[in-house]
Amino acid sequence: PKKPAPGKAVAPRRKQGAPKSENFFRIRTLRQNMFSPAPPPLRMARLRYLRHWTIHRAWQLFRRQQRLSLEQERHRMYSGMYNACEELRKTVGPGSRSEGYLYRVAMEKKGIWGTEAVPIEYARFQAEYPGKEPWNHEWKR
Repeated sequence: PKKPAPGKAVAPRRKQGAPKSENFFRIRTLRQNMFSPAPPPLRMARLRYLRHWTIHRAWQLFRRQQRLSLEQERHRMYSGMYNACEELRKTVGPGSRSEGYLYRVAMEKKGIWGTEAVPIEYARFQAEYPGKEPWNHEWKR
């Protein structure tokens, strides 16, 4: 390193290796990925681009067909439940019970879960697929 000329002030050096937080690397990775520029567009020859486009469209069509079939199945199940509930609502109850008694009883759900229990619909959020680990038996408070 060069020595400063006599009589000139020397600038203080910055500290090397300032203490980093425990999340430094995670935050740095997140910042790099969040604010990184978009990748350059794919450069392909004409035939390769045509193959890519064809495969991409076929995949999109397949996914759309899957989505529509799942939607139709859900609609079929929902309408079946709706029709069953409508039949219960229109049916006259047993004995001197009024119309709609069976529907009200079915929707009430009183005593199904025991005393002081919570229905499963409220205990766990609804998901498409079950969790990877359904129950952690080793968990302790």
